[in-house]
Amino acid sequence: MAKRKLFGLILTAGLMLSLQANAALPTGDKAPAFTLPASLAGHEFSFSLAKALKKGPVVLYFYPAAFTPGCTIEAHDFAEAMDQFQAMNATVIGISMDQLDTLKKFSVSECRSRFAVAADESGSVSALYDAKQSHDTHAARVSYVIAPDGKIFLSYENRSPDEHVTRALAALQKWKTDSSRH
Repeated sequence: MAKRKLFGLILTAGLMLSLQANAALPTGDKAPAFTLPASLAGHEFSFSLAKALKKGPVVLYFYPAAFTPGCTIEAHDFAEAMDQFQAMNATVIGISMDQLDTLKKFSVSECRSRFAVAADESGSVSALYDAKQSHDTHAARVSYVIAPDGKIFLSYENRSPDEHVTRALAALQKWKTDSSRH
């Protein structure tokens, strides 16, 4: 019995450490500032988080690679929900470690020219946001909602693309409700 209990404790501790090692930044933390080359509707520009936050909240989502099945589904989901994001004055930006030329095409076809995607070719921004998969050239699938004050309001990590848009919209609605009370 004692061995079984000890094994359970060790297993639980191991799981907690592995979750922490790959965990996204927690809510309430200050979002790291960055500027990256990006594309919207195939047009190149420089995306600055600081500038975007001056306009309202930012939905920042990291995804593994353009044109892969899950990332295509997620891009379509964000594109379909853009009217809802815009109604809450939110900027949406997707980030991957793909090259900008690839993202120019992705921004037109899969993002349907509705939101921008940024190229984090070195993985430095992905690492700042704990979204870089260790020893890999791909980002993890992590979504953040960042309030205009620069604080992380939502941090959600899941390999499945299914709930990222829904959770981001719900967090924005909650942020909007909370903000109107103050």
